[in-house]
Amino acid sequence: MSARPQLGITAEGNSSALFLTYNQSGEDGALANVLAVLQKIPQWEAEYRDLYPEAAFHAVAAIGSGYWGRVSPQHQPAGLEPFPAMENGDNVAPFTPADLLFHIRSERKDLNFQFAARISEQLGQAAELIEEIEGFRYLDNRDLTGFVDGTENPEGEQRLNVAVVGDEDPDFYGGSYIHLQRYVHNLPVWNRLQVKAQEDIVGRTKAENVEYAGADKALTAHTKRTSLKDEQGRSIEILRHSMPYGDTQEAGLMFASYCRSSANFRIMLESMVHGDGHGHTDHLLKYTRAVTGNAFFAPSVEMLSGLGQ
Repeated sequence: MSARPQLGITAEGNSSALFLTYNQSGEDGALANVLAVLQKIPQWEAEYRDLYPEAAFHAVAAIGSGYWGRVSPQHQPAGLEPFPAMENGDNVAPFTPADLLFHIRSERKDLNFQFAARISEQLGQAAELIEEIEGFRYLDNRDLTGFVDGTENPEGEQRLNVAVVGDEDPDFYGGSYIHLQRYVHNLPVWNRLQVKAQEDIVGRTKAENVEYAGADKALTAHTKRTSLKDEQGRSIEILRHSMPYGDTQEAGLMFASYCRSSANFRIMLESMVHGDGHGHTDHLLKYTRAVTGNAFFAPSVEMLSGLGQ
């Protein structure tokens, strides 16, 4: 296959990121304008990478589940579905539709800002900004809860195997399914817990980042609810590009899942929100709440560059 995945899908993490979500406006010619911007993202990204090689710059463009039919009405990725909204008592995972995602990241906040401004200027009145969230690296890749984030991420070539569509859907080879959620943490309540209580909720030690043995994990531990296997005993994996965000008034995690299948994220979310069928849900959700939920597909470089043609 000649289709290449967008570089930011599998690249290692950065210290700074911007997550921009948009909906197309009703302005005349809006779709054509949006398509023109999407087509240019790989070219603009290449320019920045050439100009600032030390910045490890990446920009992924993705199209929302409900918007794909307008962008490419002839055919659709096999697994592209609306975000799987779920609710179980206080455990919620809402669906908040978005047409476009631009996930911009690098080692330089100024370049991220500059690139985002370029997108905004070129979109003009064709799209309305829903959210612009700035993510940042916290300490040694920790979530604001104090625990290392992304420990279960695949490494090396396995990142490509997990995150990028292959021969199972040849028309969309090189693409990736993205699920994006913004979580708001209740840090005052979380920080009042004893460290051991926090560790039991996560299923991992806090300072040393050592995962509990399986027999020592509560069935409600976060790592128990998200470390899953399929019927053949194979790990159900996603590639996380999550980052903390926030200020002194509101803070949390921008959770970003990249995967070759949309099913893996749905299975994990189901395990967290609804549990194992015996009331064992993810107790980390007592201290953090999802307020957004989007589903996107990031097409290959070639498909993105050729949209609308």
